[in-house]
Amino acid sequence: MSLVNTKILPFQTTAFKNGEFVEVSDTDVLGKWAIFFFYPADFTFVCPTELGDLADHYEELQKLGVEVYSVSTDTHFVHKAWHDASDTIGKINYYMLGDASGVITNNFDTMREGAGLADRSTFLVDPDGIIQVTETTCEGVGRNAAELLRKVKAAQYVRNHPGEVCPAKWEEAEGETLKPGIDLVGKI
Repeated sequence: MSLVNTKILPFQTTAFKNGEFVEVSDTDVLGKWAIFFFYPADFTFVCPTELGDLADHYEELQKLGVEVYSVSTDTHFVHKAWHDASDTIGKINYYMLGDASGVITNNFDTMREGAGLADRSTFLVDPDGIIQVTETTCEGVGRNAAELLRKVKAAQYVRNHPGEVCPAKWEEAEGETLKPGIDLVGKI
């Protein structure tokens, strides 16, 4: 079952952010756009490339009012150790949520059965706490933060422009959207 158009479930956890351990809960997410970026494990191979790519786009996401929460079933202590040990992970300024209990990973239905690890999944949540975009890839396929940024801009555009939709490859600069109606049926 898809989680699109469902509200995020309650959670509370400790995160590593900017050299500190901080408490984060579902209520902290409300009122702004949020990305939950699940990955299997710290100290692995594809994961740091994705997290580093996302770190490179974090400032632009912040300008769009988006907070980023990376999540694995590692603890916040392991996140700190990885942050200190890796140049790629060391550039992360967004929240790294510890989810050793698996509550958050299970809430988003992205726990790999029998493994205790999160799937490689992304969720874009709107300011009302409603999931607007989901993406899950297999273990060996990394995600692209530039494409995620495009999806954020499209979701924000659609929210702010009722009655309009963003077609494939929509880019903010080009701005061409569609207004669904009978006059478009069979003409696209």
